Amino acid sequence: MEPAVPLRVIGVVRTGHSELAATPIQAGLNRAEQGILEIAARYRAGLEGLAGFDYLWLLTWLHRLATPGSDPPLRQVPFLLQNEQREMGVFATRSPRRVNPIGLSLVRILEVTGQAIRFAGVDLVDGTPVIDLKPYVTPFDRPAGELRCGWYDQVTIGDSVTPEQLGRGRPPS
Repeated sequence: MEPAVPLRVIGVVRTGHSELAATPIQAGLNRAEQGILEIAARYRAGLEGLAGFDYLWLLTWLHRLATPGSDPPLRQVPFLLQNEQREMGVFATRSPRRVNPIGLSLVRILEVTGQAIRFAGVDLVDGTPVIDLKPYVTPFDRPAGELRCGWYDQVTIGDSVTPEQLGRGRPPS
């Protein structure tokens, strides 16, 4: 039997995006656009000390992609490999269609107030639930040396790209 995994929503992201197809695919490719993370009242004391950091990992629940009781395909054709129709295992992709639709975004902290965080680097639709956040700490998060990024090393992609712009009209893999 699998253990229960209780998750609490600590806040909600506010952005100018209401459609998945028109939402940028990665925060790092959309560094200029700003959003707000509204923190639920019961978790606001947890913001103490966060203003001293430049970057933050947002862990989100991709609620618009979640399909209760169904697993996504474990092998998918990532949208960046659509021209080649080359499949990859879901764990070798950044696809939002995952076993657990948990999003991971590295965003720049612009301001921390008593109830919210203003950030840059939007890749989420408005209303996305946040399940946790952690400060980016360079010695922990940035490995030393030249890193391999698998098949991503062979792909070129522009800033602020959306699934719509890539002609797919649905969330990317």
